[in-house]
Amino acid sequence: MEILICIKQVPGTSEVEVDEVTGVLKRDGVDSKMNPYDLYALETALRIRKEKGGTLKVITMGPPQAKQVIEESFMMGVDEGAILSDRKFAGADVLATSYALSQGIKKIGKPDLIICGKQTTDGDTAQVGPEIAEFLNIPHITNVNKIVEIKEKSIIVEVDMPNTLEVCEIEFPCLITVEKGIFQPRLPSFKLGLKTKNREIPMYSLKDFEDQDENNYGLNGSPTQVLRIFPPTSNNEKEVLKGSAEEVTDILVGKLKNLKLI
Repeated sequence: MEILICIKQVPGTSEVEVDEVTGVLKRDGVDSKMNPYDLYALETALRIRKEKGGTLKVITMGPPQAKQVIEESFMMGVDEGAILSDRKFAGADVLATSYALSQGIKKIGKPDLIICGKQTTDGDTAQVGPEIAEFLNIPHITNVNKIVEIKEKSIIVEVDMPNTLEVCEIEFPCLITVEKGIFQPRLPSFKLGLKTKNREIPMYSLKDFEDQDENNYGLNGSPTQVLRIFPPTSNNEKEVLKGSAEEVTDILVGKLKNLKLI
């Protein structure tokens, strides 16, 4: 079985500047880490390989420094990795991101199973996984919290719906997104790090894709545009109200009315 895991490098801090012109995060020079949800996808893939055998690959999209998360995945036991990096991919929304990843997956070869984390901590849309599946024209299931059984031609999973738990079977090739807590992610291995430190990581750009139309990628290929984005301002002002319960209540009600909250 060949399994592909989609991973992403995200800011390691909430103190990230925003480009006021484009509305995208300024990632250069910011400490980064692997998207926490992707660790659960990696662990799921590693457990499946232990049971059924096969090859594990990872793919990510981002600046060249994103290869750090691929190297981290090698330290956890992944066999191969590839990075999609091109200035023309910058500023992509979920649709353009999903399309670029689908093109990258076609480039490296469509696997039997694609596993994604539920969402990313910098976007929180939880849409990229399903959209990749749509572009690849394969079935998908989201919110998987348990692998029930892996058959020769399909996989049975438990899905966490808003009010119920459902058991679904889906045929290969397919894509699933997994919930946080499906398995406890393992720590990277120092020995594997030494063993894989010189492992080649191919980097692909737009010219390597089947579709090389620049209008389908990055800001050009993003139908949704950020009108305005800004870091939240901190407000440390405080006021202590004194008096009887009735007096304090009247003051609070007056302030709430002035703020048009009531």
